[in-house]
Amino acid sequence: MSSVAARKTVSILFCDLADSTSLGERLDPESLRGVMATWYEAMREPLERHGGTVEKFIGDAVMAVFGVPRAHEDDAFRAVRAALEMRDAVAAMNAALAAQGRPPLHIRIGVNTGEVVTGDGQATLVTGDAVNTAKRLEQAAGPDEILIGAATRRLVANAARLEAVGEVEAKGKRAPVEAWRVIATIEGAAPFARRLDTPFVGREGELATLRNELAAAERERSCRLVTVLGVAGIGKSRLVSELTDEIRPRVTVLSARCLAYGDGITYWPLLELLQRAGGDEAIAAAVSGEPDGELIRARLAALTSGAPAAPPEETFWAVRRLLETLARERPLVVIVEDLHWAEPTLLDLAEYVAGWSRDAPIVLLCLARPELLEERPRWPGTHLPLEPLTGEESEALLDELVTDRPLPAEARARIADAAEGNPLYVEQMVALLAEDEVVPERLAVPPTIQAVLAARLDRLEPIERAMLERAAVVGKEFWRGAVVDLSEPDEHGHVGTTMLQLVRKELVEPAPSSLQGEDGFRFRHVLIRDTAYAGIPKARRAELHERFAGWVERATPGSIEYDEILGYHYEQACLLRGELGPADERTARLAGSARPLLGAAGRRAYARGDAPAAANLLGRALALERMGELDAEELELRRELAHVLWETGDAERALRTADAVAEEAVRLGERRQEWYARLDAAGMRGFGSADALAELLDTADRAVDVFTELDDDLGLAQAWRRLAMGHRVRCSYAAAQAAAERALQHARATDDVQGAARATDVLCTTLLWGPAHVDVALPRLERMRVGEDGNATLRANVLVALGGLRAMRREFDEARALCVEAEQVYAEFGLRMSIAGLTQITGPLELAAGDPAAAEAELRRGLEPLHGTLGEGLQLSLLSVALLEQGKVDDAAAAAEGARASASPGDVLSEVASRGALARVEACRGRVESGLDLVRAAVELAGRTDALTMHGDALLDLAFVLDAAGADAEADAARREAIALYDAKGNLAAVARVPARAAG
Repeated sequence: MSSVAARKTVSILFCDLADSTSLGERLDPESLRGVMATWYEAMREPLERHGGTVEKFIGDAVMAVFGVPRAHEDDAFRAVRAALEMRDAVAAMNAALAAQGRPPLHIRIGVNTGEVVTGDGQATLVTGDAVNTAKRLEQAAGPDEILIGAATRRLVANAARLEAVGEVEAKGKRAPVEAWRVIATIEGAAPFARRLDTPFVGREGELATLRNELAAAERERSCRLVTVLGVAGIGKSRLVSELTDEIRPRVTVLSARCLAYGDGITYWPLLELLQRAGGDEAIAAAVSGEPDGELIRARLAALTSGAPAAPPEETFWAVRRLLETLARERPLVVIVEDLHWAEPTLLDLAEYVAGWSRDAPIVLLCLARPELLEERPRWPGTHLPLEPLTGEESEALLDELVTDRPLPAEARARIADAAEGNPLYVEQMVALLAEDEVVPERLAVPPTIQAVLAARLDRLEPIERAMLERAAVVGKEFWRGAVVDLSEPDEHGHVGTTMLQLVRKELVEPAPSSLQGEDGFRFRHVLIRDTAYAGIPKARRAELHERFAGWVERATPGSIEYDEILGYHYEQACLLRGELGPADERTARLAGSARPLLGAAGRRAYARGDAPAAANLLGRALALERMGELDAEELELRRELAHVLWETGDAERALRTADAVAEEAVRLGERRQEWYARLDAAGMRGFGSADALAELLDTADRAVDVFTELDDDLGLAQAWRRLAMGHRVRCSYAAAQAAAERALQHARATDDVQGAARATDVLCTTLLWGPAHVDVALPRLERMRVGEDGNATLRANVLVALGGLRAMRREFDEARALCVEAEQVYAEFGLRMSIAGLTQITGPLELAAGDPAAAEAELRRGLEPLHGTLGEGLQLSLLSVALLEQGKVDDAAAAAEGARASASPGDVLSEVASRGALARVEACRGRVESGLDLVRAAVELAGRTDALTMHGDALLDLAFVLDAAGADAEADAARREAIALYDAKGNLAAVARVPARAAG
């Protein structure tokens, strides 16, 4: 065993003699000693035969580990098979003991799979909770019972008959342990299932190659050796399955699989082929007409009977002659799977058959992983390497796998990204989500895939494994210089050649480098990187992360684009050290290095409009433990986090954060930060009620005085913007526009890109809904559109306002295109609230275009995100109008009543819209007087504002109710007044919707 510590996923087996105390009482000590010696040997033999390492025999207990010193992808299944054979061995012992008049033995076995630390020079082979759990499973088992844990079950379920036991109490563990009882294994089954029933995706070119090889064998009456090469799960079996389904009606197909380990495995695939050919009798019949038929039969019979092995050349000759005989009747395809596990003798046999067969159409179709070529670099025949599926092909495979349980787009994207075109990885990740209801963002490497990859990495030379692990610390992409820096001095000269070896083994590949003068590499698959990283002990990981951060600082001096990378590696070093023990001065120093870097990266993400990324980075910066008292920088980070939480829809947490910052700032005497936070909190509250709106305006007024005194342009930009927002809620758009202009002026004075963006956003709204004529507002917004290419979300806000104005000019197709472009930006950055707000433009747009059904669909999209917010009342009001225009009076009534209930006092827009919507419903139901009371109040409220379109809409609502009351003259007067307001705005679409009678 190496003394270098490593983290590994292994399977641990505990076995104990049941009721051993009474056995000692019944047997003489010498007899007991003999029985126990025999028992120990009987237990050791199956454990070691299946690849287990016996750690200890203590009294009447046995512990073995599968996966140490070398992991195998079927370690869990090996442990289960060993357990069953141990039970059989005890049964055989009992027969002998009974003949001697001695009492029988009974054993209990527990098997568990999990992560452990091994090779650290300690007395024990492995340590970790997985060991304790295996022991607890053994203690919970009954006599002659085998219990396995949940992780082991996942890895063996397809090849074992199991019974659910439920949860068993486990002494010393906080929660019960799930357990399954092992009944038996299933002969010939793989430990975990592969799906070969999904529609064939991609690989058309490779399938054509196989068809051509078969055609050539038939045409030339020759033997063709074809080897399909690819990593585990890439689709070798699925490709061959597609071929065999196609050719079986006219071709004889025989198949066999090489075993990874076991007794007598050299000719195991050959024996399997002979069985598939029908066994001894069928073979004798097949060769009976051949001149040397009896010799062929005799040599093959010796192979199947278990007689002493004949010289290889005699066996080779008999196999070749049998295949030639079978192929004369019709073409023969012999499939040998997992050839990379074949013994050298079997590989020699394949080469012999391919080279010496004559006058017979045979295709030897071998399936192997790339390591076959490491053992046989000159392996003959046609090599058919399989590359990963393309993105489109992976999506098509996902479509087929999730027909019964559709996955959200986020989960699909994470699976496709992580699988990187490997069909097995796609299947297993889908299965993991379906089985455990795993949250997509926490999707880890499925244990089945982890076992495959861990076994592959364990075959590497120590220096190759070490280099791969150091690269894994860097990330999916890495640089040669970084690996050199993370290596020991005596290894520096070997990095180049080792990287080439890892490229040859298809674990990494060259990649473009973002650093001048540095060779770039990338892992062939992100899960290879994840598995290599998981094998590094946490203390070593922390050290490597810190060292790599130092290398980045030296390699990229003063380059801010690497702040996020640097911050991540310092953060990981800090967190890993924190997991291993109490924080010390070094841990605090690492946190101090990470925090400002993550904070700076978060600010830049926010400035470019990526609010979700900003929330992630700022939240991580603040989560790191700090030393000493809070300071202004810390308060600023918290306040910025509140901003991004608000924009991503987490309003409650955003408000709570802003209030906390204000309180801390007062305590610390940080007046500037105090008023920044007061403004933030007031702005977040300022849309819930008339009192809250009044508080917002009052707070913003006072903040203008404070920041003028402090000569703080940044604070003045925020205060004026809050005033603009308050006036906007009151629909005093001219005042809002003036305040927004002042905010923009102060923001630009300090190069505050984000502040300028926010002020511009308010300005967009005032230009859209305020008194500015469309012909004046449009050119200004077009200039803003050109000037905001650097901020994606701000540009999207401008596009939305432009879409609204284009709709007013009845340019509906152009308006839709602008809104679609804006929504794509919002969706990219995860801005659900912005998408919901957009539907308050697209819904009325479709109404103006004469499609109320489309308007309804748009408005319903925004309902769920806006629930409980200021925008809900307006959303329901607009929805009510769309429903009413379709004749859905009851649905319209429900929406209108919901709008009135959710409309906030002081929010003029929702107050006016909800009253008007409900008034129309009341008129349709014959309750004209009630409708008139509602709509006259709406008109009165709207008349106090300079929102021309809103005022005009309220007058049309009045006309609608007056028509129902039979007051035609008053209705016409209201319509004419509405037209005048629409004309003043330049809202041609609104004018077009006014009934023609109003022109009189």
